[in-house]
Parts: sequence; structure tokens; C-alpha cells
Amino acid sequence: MKSVKLFYLRNCPFCKRALQYVADAKAAHPELAAVEIEMVEESENPEEADRYDYYYVPTFYVGGKKVHEGGIYPDEVERILRKALE
Repeated sequence: MKSVKLFYLRNCPFCKRALQYVADAKAAHPELAAVEIEMVEESENPEEADRYDYYYVPTFYVGGKKVHEGGIYPDEVERILRKALE
């Protein structure tokens, strides 16, 4: 399984939706429940956030590669989680 890293901001409405979509996808598809996500709140961890190339949150990296940046929909979250299983 590939590692998943999520950069987010606590008060970002898009990030809150993304987290809900992750929970929903894992509940609807038991095989996705095993995917662990390292969550990095960028304002609390600016030194780590600065090491990555992105501008908008939420931003997902799978296996060290950026796979999504910015506003997100449920089907995109499911696709990201499935990519981690590949």
C-alpha cells in the first residue's frame, strides 16, 4: 500500500468536506478503510508544508506524488484512496 499525505487547514471549508468524503468513502467501501492518511495541518507544520509543491488545500499526495490539489468531490476522494491500494 502506498502512503497518503493530506495537507489541509483546520478552518478551510473545502478541507472539512474532503475529510467527510474520506470518512464516507471508507464507510461505503470497506476495502478503503485500511488506507491510512498522514494529515498535515499546514499552519501548525509550516516547515513540512514548505517542502512540498502545492498552493491550494486540500492537497493529497500518494506515494510521494501529488494527485489532487484544491476543491474536491466524493468520487475524486474515492479514486485517491484506491490509488493508495494499487
